[in-house]
Parts: sequence; structure tokens; C-alpha cells
Amino acid sequence: MRARALAALSLAALSLAALSLAALGLCLARPALAGDFQAFVEGLWPAAQGRKVTRETFDAAFRGVTPDPAVLARLRRQGEFGRPVWEYLTGAVSSGRIARGRAEAGRRAKALSAIEAAYGVPGPVLLAFWGIESDFGASAGTVPTVRALATLAEAGHRGTLFRDELLAALEILEHHDVAPERMRGSWAGAMGQTQFLPSAYLRAAVDFDGDGRRDIWDSAPDALASIASFLAQAGWQRELPWGVAVALPADFDLARYRGPFADFTRRGVRALDGAPLPQRGEASLFLPGGAGGPAFLITANFEAIRSYNTSDAYALAVGHLSDRIAGGPALAAPWPTGPRLDQAGLTALQRGLAARSLYDGPLDGRAGPRLREAVRRYQIEAGLAADGYASPSLLEHLRGRP
Repeated sequence: MRARALAALSLAALSLAALSLAALGLCLARPALAGDFQAFVEGLWPAAQGRKVTRETFDAAFRGVTPDPAVLARLRRQGEFGRPVWEYLTGAVSSGRIARGRAEAGRRAKALSAIEAAYGVPGPVLLAFWGIESDFGASAGTVPTVRALATLAEAGHRGTLFRDELLAALEILEHHDVAPERMRGSWAGAMGQTQFLPSAYLRAAVDFDGDGRRDIWDSAPDALASIASFLAQAGWQRELPWGVAVALPADFDLARYRGPFADFTRRGVRALDGAPLPQRGEASLFLPGGAGGPAFLITANFEAIRSYNTSDAYALAVGHLSDRIAGGPALAAPWPTGPRLDQAGLTALQRGLAARSLYDGPLDGRAGPRLREAVRRYQIEAGLAADGYASPSLLEHLRGRP
């Protein structure tokens, strides 16, 4: 998306009129911010005050803050949405990351066991999130969070989302969980080793090491437990895996892609690692590269992972990395090598399926569960192999049907 400049001078004037003379004096004592950005910041004060943020915290948070041109320059689609699943997996599930994850599993076995007992999320899953988000805490980000969020909020990027996140960041500073100079993360405002946005922090961060602070910046136990807390709130079910990498029999009916694990077992589906499939729970078949490529039975916990990041590629990377950290095998089936649909192609497919009343999601050019379900419904209707894969040939087939 392109950032849109906000005409905030009138809002700032109203906000300044509402301030006491003492507060205004504090404001003028701060290093001046430029033009519209200064007006935008001053316009935030009533909302911040409504969240019980003190003027002292507000002024300290914005002291010396100016717009960050590097943040605006990076307004583009995230890699997990812009690349094929298999390319994203190559980087996310590297041999080095697998090795480091296994080393951390041994090093932090006691803490991971305690976190799993509290929240029901297995240690390898937590390590996979931690590895992908911040390279096990080594790359938590260096961009000042308040500056990044203020830049995006003033530009109007994604409506009021970043304004709300900025106000949440001020709440965190008010609670003294982190000093302003330590509140750092990514260019888009995701913070610390967990890469939580401030609202996620307020909702899910926990103090697991018992030092009185919810420290996702410098405490690995707090970071790992906070990820577990987030997933538990998102509906993680402790009795289910995230999914299982499987091999399908040659005669498998792709149109019957959802059901109990026991039913998949009866139909000849086998786990790649040789272990039996779970005896309880429901799953659905996920073929991210189409029929003939890697196959997975995914559960409700796959959707819990997607609540952290809505990309299918991201959720699959977390799941597969967790399997590899736990000693599971690499994927053996080949990924497709032919052309694939880009964002415009996926949008066209969404539009075409919506015209047939098969798709009711956003026309955003992103693959996900809604599009996957719509593709399958179309494939079944058209007598095609129902693999749920949004391919160029499928789009051409759709366009060619009356």
C-alpha cells in the first residue's frame, strides 16, 4: 500500500486548545517536531490521557522523535506473502536454524517443559516461532518502536491500526516494563524477541522469569512464555499437533479432504516420520504446491499459528521447523517448478470464484483458507483433482468456462 499523508493541523489545533498551560509549557520545552508530524503527535495526547498515560510518559516517549523516512521507504508486501511457499520455507527452515533450534531445545529444556505444562504448547513449536521471528533472540530489531509507529500512524498507513498500536506502546511505557530507549523492534513496530505489536504485548506478554517485568526484549523465558500465552489465547489445543507431514496413497480421493485422523489412517495416509497418525482429532488436507507435492494434515492449531501471522507460508514454516527441531525428516516430495499466480493472478482468481458464489473473502491477492476452500469447491464442481491449489492453469480453466 502507499502511505497517505494526513492533514492533521485542525486536529492539532483542537488538541492544543484543550491542554493546560503547564502541559503546553512541557510541550514547547521539547525539541520541536516538524510541521504535520508535530501536529499529529500533539493530537494524540487526549487519547493517550484517556488510556491513563501521564504527560511525563508522553513527553518522554516523543522527545526528539521525528518521522523515519526509512520506514516509509519499506512500505511493501512482506516476503511470506510475496514469494512461493517453497521459497519462503528454504529461508525459514534452514539447516543452520534447525541446528540452533535443537541446541536451544537442550539448553532450555527445563523452562520449555514448564511453559508447556502451563500453556499446552510444545517446546519445538515455541522454538520455531522464536527462531523465525528473531533468530532465537539474536535479531530482535533495532528500530525505535515509538518512532516507527508514529511514522506509520501519521502517514495513515492501514487506517487507524498504527495509531492504535502507538497508543498501546505508550501504555507499555507507562507500566515501566521497558525503558523508551530499549523499546525497539522492526520497522513496522513489531517488538523484541517475539516481534509482538504493542496490542499483542498488552494482551499476551507474561513475566515468566519472575523479575516483575514482562520483558520480551532481554528475557528468553519471558519471550517463549509470551509466545505460548499468545497461542493459548488464539485457541491452541494441547492434545493436537499443528499438523502432520504425510504421504498419500496413489488412489487417494482428494475430494474427501477433511475428517477425523482415524479416517485418514483407514484411507492409507501415513506420516512421513513413520509414527502413527493421532487417534483423536480432526484434520484437513493441505497441498501447498498442488497434487504430487508435499502433503500435510493440518489441525485447528494451524489456524492458531496463522493468528500470529496470517500467511500460509509462515504457518507452514513454523510447523515444519518445529518438526525438524524435534528430529523429524525433511520433506521428500518435489515442489512445483512451473509458473505460478502472482498477486494480480490470485486477485483475478478470487474475483472469478466470487462471481460464481464460491468465494466470499477479500480480493487481496493472498492465498489462504478461504481461497483454498473456494478452489476445492470449484475443482469438485468442474471434475478436477481437488487439491485446492491456485495455479495458472486453474485460472485459465475458470476463465474458459461459461
